[in-house]
Amino acid sequence: MDYKQIQDLVKMINKSNISELSIKDGEFEITIKQESGLTGTPVYAQPVVMSAPVGAPIAAPAAAPSTAAPSAASEAPAANNDKLHTIKSPMIGTFYRSPSPEKPPFVNVGDEVKQGQPICIVEAMKLFNEIECEVNGRVVKVLVDEASPIEYDQPMFIIELN
Repeated sequence: MDYKQIQDLVKMINKSNISELSIKDGEFEITIKQESGLTGTPVYAQPVVMSAPVGAPIAAPAAAPSTAAPSAASEAPAANNDKLHTIKSPMIGTFYRSPSPEKPPFVNVGDEVKQGQPICIVEAMKLFNEIECEVNGRVVKVLVDEASPIEYDQPMFIIELN
């Protein structure tokens, strides 16, 4: 294989979504690898990694936030499964309890909420999305800290149904 053929192979690999190509011809052997940094994966990997500590305030030990957070969040609904409802994030973003830093939170623990009432904001890509309550009830627990990264389907609130 000559230099021109290798150049053509490299150009074809760069234009495709192939991450690695190995060719062996007799004693000649070549492996071409391509990094896949163009997909935007690091943008999503960062909130996923940072989301584990979000649940840490729920659990007492700070050494095991990733195992303590899901168990603490799932224990509460298990106690009165028919009376409690968990509101989960519909998207990846940053969680905010109030419409702006100067204003009070949409809801606090103990507040009565109605279906369709705004309960928080999830900011995603500079868009502030108001999240509405899915049920009528009373806020039992806020599971996410202010201005924390949040991932899709992550529990945000526990609501006791009326």
